[in-house]
Amino acid sequence: MAKKQIVEVLVEGGKATPGPPLGPAIGPLGLNVKQVVDKINEATKDFAGMQVPVKIIVDPVTRQFEIEVGTPPVSQLIKKELGLEKGSSEPTRNIVGDLTMEQVIRIAKAKKQQMLAADLKAAVKEVIGTALSMGVTVEGKDPREVQKEIDEGVYDEVFAKVE
Repeated sequence: MAKKQIVEVLVEGGKATPGPPLGPAIGPLGLNVKQVVDKINEATKDFAGMQVPVKIIVDPVTRQFEIEVGTPPVSQLIKKELGLEKGSSEPTRNIVGDLTMEQVIRIAKAKKQQMLAADLKAAVKEVIGTALSMGVTVEGKDPREVQKEIDEGVYDEVFAKVE
């Protein structure tokens, strides 16, 4: 039994092409590059405009392949939620957006499987930490203040509704 080969690439959702980084990575494996690109584009179309991690698992003997699509990074999800091109280059001075707690919870739920967080509250605090580094406030407040409020139980009612 031949060992399966795994190729990991980062592609724009729904816009993978046979060019780099995909083509050079899978070309030597003898796969039909167009089939792989079509399958990736179909699987990532919901993440249009975002960088999406994709794993291509190849059996080099049969040339069969499987596609596993990851979730985009938290920063990409925050940018999509707020319609931003990019985060702030000076996050402490230049605020570029404001998330509601509902938006933060939605992002945390989407990423929960890949996070180290033990529960939803911890996952939300991780998302808020990313927002801080991007120059994004939460509920109109500094993200560090919101993290303290979560610890103090201020948002317990919001968490109770979604869990």
